[in-house]
Amino acid sequence: MKKLFVPIVLGVVALVLAACGGGTPEPVSYDINMTEYAYSPENLNLKVGQEVTLNLINSGQLQHEIMFGREVMKMDNRPAGYMVDMFEASGVEPEVHQEGEPEHGHDEEMHEGFMVALPIDGTGTIKFTVTEDMVGEWEMGCFEQDGVHYDAGMIGSVTVTK
Repeated sequence: MKKLFVPIVLGVVALVLAACGGGTPEPVSYDINMTEYAYSPENLNLKVGQEVTLNLINSGQLQHEIMFGREVMKMDNRPAGYMVDMFEASGVEPEVHQEGEPEHGHDEEMHEGFMVALPIDGTGTIKFTVTEDMVGEWEMGCFEQDGVHYDAGMIGSVTVTK
């Protein structure tokens, strides 16, 4: 009986350690298609520590952009970005690559916060690692044409968990 006790205890300890040792989550890549007036997929699920690549494709007939944040701000009573930018709030500077006429970064004249705008048939990528400061619910939105795209429903959700 004693001979079986030690292997059983070691097996149980190994199972407990394996279950607790979450480790780094696998990298994830999403292809985000931008059209009039939607993102596909419209919901992203990310985990802290995960390396994320967002492949952006504008297959619409208009220029589109993507921003990530909370609390929509208004300019002249129109949606114009987020009061809380996901990247700025978490201290993350995403890596951006674009095809077509590149436009990314902060555009104080149009709206606050980090954004990537793509011309018709434009493509691009955003790469970043999810941090603890990103945990929670965020929104992604397009505020082109003075917020018309946002009002037309070009929004999605980003859920970040531990």
